[in-house]
Amino acid sequence: MAKDITIGSFKIGPDHPPFIVAELSGNHHQSLDRAIQLVDIAKEAGVHALKLQTYTADTITLDVKGAEFLITDKDSLWKGRNLYELYQEAHTPWEWHYPIFQRCKELGMLVFSSPFDETSVDFLEELDVPCYKIASPEIVDLPLIHKVASLRKPLIISTGAATLIEIAEAVKTARNAGCEDIILLKCTASYPASPKDSNLRTIPHLAEAFDTLVGLSDHTLGIGAPLASIALGACMIEKHFTISRSGGGVDDAFSLEPDELKSLVVESERAWQALGKIQYSPLKAERVTHSHRPSLYFVEELKPGMIVQMHHIRSVRPGNGLPPKEIDRIIGLKLEHPVKKGTPVSWDLFKV
Repeated sequence: MAKDITIGSFKIGPDHPPFIVAELSGNHHQSLDRAIQLVDIAKEAGVHALKLQTYTADTITLDVKGAEFLITDKDSLWKGRNLYELYQEAHTPWEWHYPIFQRCKELGMLVFSSPFDETSVDFLEELDVPCYKIASPEIVDLPLIHKVASLRKPLIISTGAATLIEIAEAVKTARNAGCEDIILLKCTASYPASPKDSNLRTIPHLAEAFDTLVGLSDHTLGIGAPLASIALGACMIEKHFTISRSGGGVDDAFSLEPDELKSLVVESERAWQALGKIQYSPLKAERVTHSHRPSLYFVEELKPGMIVQMHHIRSVRPGNGLPPKEIDRIIGLKLEHPVKKGTPVSWDLFKV
């Protein structure tokens, strides 16, 4: 089993509550004030970390108007958008990173980012990030993974749309570069994603195949998929969040609203607590219910010497009498002592 990983003051692993990361993405609407407001919302919700994306339109794509640089998928939120123009709108200006990082630190919340090229790694190092995240498309950018992994900080890798071979190459590259602390995130790289496409049963397989911790980067609506993933071993949950899904921002439509983000934090820890251990015997918390199990009681007043008949006893609550399974052995026995209605049936009442 993969060992626990420490990021900042947080221990991440099966024996610790799920590590909840709020993804800011482009939901700042190109407003630093809104970005800071979202930081405050994340803190109020109780998340453990805020994540940014560090790129510019020029570092992630080319300023070209050709068909190859258009999003043509009919199901995409961004159908018809030019990549360069989309990323101009969605990126978090690099000069905003410092005030966002400072606000997170003031609030006692971790903050890190996904770099998309080597210059963004160098920039993030100046901000002393505690870990790095590789986005799903960049899982094939092995030189980028090598550069990040060589810093020997914890590395989180999303696996959306990746083949098993591509994941293996990314993990091997990271380990060869000296990174020992890796978390793989099961991810469905569609926006929004359908729960039917989540395939969460992949989570334990990922953990076994690569001997890493595994989490979930989730783009479904709501929190059902994240909670289910915890039952399958996810130790980290990443979700986009926003002020309002109707806000019109590039990622608003599939992001959690503030109350939902708070519910994710609360219910994720409850789901993790509920996993517990293999348990069959009565718990201390069950003592009242255990005492209310049905048992055999006399329902009539009887004198010594009487033979017990079926109508003399019943299986009722509470559980102070003999168990109901003994009823066939009781019928036909002679009473040695008198009994009142409501007397629990016990062997010492009979001549046996």
